[in-house]
Amino acid sequence: MGRRLLVVQHEPDDPPGWLGEWWEALGVELTVVRGFLGEAVPTRLAGTGADGLVVLGGAMGANDDAEHPWLTPTKELVRDSVRRGLPVLGVCLGHQLASVALGGRVGRNPSGRTVGAVPVALTAEGMGDPLLAGLGGSLAVHFNDDVVLDVPPGASVLARLPDGRPQALRLGLRAWGVQFHPETSPEVFADWLRWERPSGLTDADREVLASVEAARDALREAWAPVAERFVAQLA
Repeated sequence: MGRRLLVVQHEPDDPPGWLGEWWEALGVELTVVRGFLGEAVPTRLAGTGADGLVVLGGAMGANDDAEHPWLTPTKELVRDSVRRGLPVLGVCLGHQLASVALGGRVGRNPSGRTVGAVPVALTAEGMGDPLLAGLGGSLAVHFNDDVVLDVPPGASVLARLPDGRPQALRLGLRAWGVQFHPETSPEVFADWLRWERPSGLTDADREVLASVEAARDALREAWAPVAERFVAQLA
């Protein structure tokens, strides 16, 4: 029987992207649940046929359950999966949802927005982590206003942003959260910028987009092996 991942998607313009491409090339089947379309998010992986869970990013906040009701079962799904020791990867909003679900706190970054290709600054724990080891200094795409302000009890900080806020967390035996977007191509990143600037990109926007486009090969080289490492966690 093949390996399967359940993927929770929050917005049409934040798909599995490169991660989905790499996983499918490794023979992993993806079941994508689109909460924004009203598709029901399960609260347990049991019965879904999936071996692991991926929660993608989105523009909403991790505590915006009233406006986006599928966030509540998503948090329960993360909580149950982590407690059962199942493989979990939270990306940007997914990282924040997992942190809230496990007892952490998320809010606006006091240092302001992080956008563009930012180096991964591994901690000592991160240097020995099975998912992120060897990636210190690698570029990763960021597009976020919110961050984890207080990490969940028992979590380990694997990487930090320049202001010291968590950039990546180990949340459990086989559970991780990353504030960045390993799945995001320059084309998707450009769509996000254009969505925010319907009247046209600013010079600053074009500069940051150019930097992400220039990093395309480096991004793929860094994060394709991480996709493979995550698949190795699937039982």
